[in-house]
Amino acid sequence: MPTLKYYGHSAFRIQDEKHTVFIDPYLTGNPVCPSKVEEIRACHYILVTHGHADHLGDTEFLAKKHDATVIATWELAMWLKKRGIKVHPLGAGGGYDFPFGRVKATLAFHGCGADPREDGSVPPPNTPVGYVVQWGKTKTLYHAGDTALYGDMKLLAEDYDLDVACLPIGDNFTMGVADANKAAEWLKAKTYVPMHYNTFEIIKADPLNFAFHVEKHGAKCKVMSPGEKITF
Repeated sequence: MPTLKYYGHSAFRIQDEKHTVFIDPYLTGNPVCPSKVEEIRACHYILVTHGHADHLGDTEFLAKKHDATVIATWELAMWLKKRGIKVHPLGAGGGYDFPFGRVKATLAFHGCGADPREDGSVPPPNTPVGYVVQWGKTKTLYHAGDTALYGDMKLLAEDYDLDVACLPIGDNFTMGVADANKAAEWLKAKTYVPMHYNTFEIIKADPLNFAFHVEKHGAKCKVMSPGEKITF
């Protein structure tokens, strides 16, 4: 069975005996992350929701060190390819079968600019997305990325039996707790994991408030501490 490890903010790792996949690997500079990127021992694929620094994060370092393939939208993927990284471009609404399972890029309503990097380079404007990851043929995870609440989230519940849904709750830049609660009602996942909160003062939120409302409607909520790992 796959495990899900949380590195704080929106950074996760999905892993089983054969495959290791990171999502938005923001470790370096992440004030709540307990791990150093140099300590990562395996990385086969990286899913990047958008090009902001707190999501693109250590993608380039991990991809080059571990010869990993980065899955991202076209503009961001082509920019990374020019920097010597293996990529697989995936457009919003599109899906593709990988060795670990199927990935579909979902809509995410958020900014599409990018931040200047330390070397002066700037990732191009890129479409923000979330991802539905069907791991093997048994488990399905939804990582919403940075997004506002939007009505088409209801469609995901029609198409997928979600085992885990990772939702931002930090407000200001994404959904806050109230909107994340509504998203949880629509998605009908078995377990919810809050993300994108308390990394910085401006996105401070109470995950227990989110958990209370989720569990009130009969679902489970796992408030993961950075460094914590669960099986799903």
